[in-house]
Amino acid sequence: MNKYILILIVTIVSCNQTEYKSTNEYKIQAQVWTQNSAEYRALCYQAFNTARLNLDSFLSSDKKYNKPLAIITDVDETVLDNSPYDGKLILNNTSYNRVSWVDWGNLEIAEAIPGSLEFLKYASEKGIEIFYVSNRYSEQLNSTVNNLKKLDFPDAKESNVLLRSNSRSKSERRRFVSENHEVIMLIGDNLADFNDDFEEKLSEERTNYTDVQRNQFGTKLIVLPNPNYGDWESNGIFGGRDLDDFEKDSVRRAKINSY
Repeated sequence: MNKYILILIVTIVSCNQTEYKSTNEYKIQAQVWTQNSAEYRALCYQAFNTARLNLDSFLSSDKKYNKPLAIITDVDETVLDNSPYDGKLILNNTSYNRVSWVDWGNLEIAEAIPGSLEFLKYASEKGIEIFYVSNRYSEQLNSTVNNLKKLDFPDAKESNVLLRSNSRSKSERRRFVSENHEVIMLIGDNLADFNDDFEEKLSEERTNYTDVQRNQFGTKLIVLPNPNYGDWESNGIFGGRDLDDFEKDSVRRAKINSY
């Protein structure tokens, strides 16, 4: 191959890599849908309406428990809407980072996900204790509790808001709640919010395990929509691999099914 052609090809690839590393263009459609579509709100209401129906059914049964009842819910994109933070990243063409994420949380202005407040208040009135298990950083505890309190979420107190310490895994925190409570429902936007298997499985294993657990969704496990970020991408299509933005774009394109 002519050396000048080779240099041109390398230059084009290099330019494309730079472009993909500096653009959030791929996020725009998901963000606009989340913030503007009636369908997104409808799916959130549907999730919490389903949760209420299943709670009523559970409480009407004759089954007795020796421990008080509890619901475990995720926070971000499950009860608190952080889409303005993602919007800022898109408009500023920057990436998620710990400093800006903590700064956003410190504003304490995230709004409630549609239907979340009404359902958790209803559950609390029925005697169910609410635990918020989130992978927010430990230094965000006060701001998270304050944000939940401002919106009047039940059990919005430090003892019931369990944030990450050294590990992103929520299994230990779920077990902690289960020691003294009967957990009757889990709510989240990420399948890793529900059990250890979803935290550990990658790529097609996640899909296959979802099929195995199909009868749990809409009953004990309530899923909220989140097309913006999550393990569906990092552990799903990326298979847990550490990829740069150019490689991620290539994987996204390769995962599109066509004819």
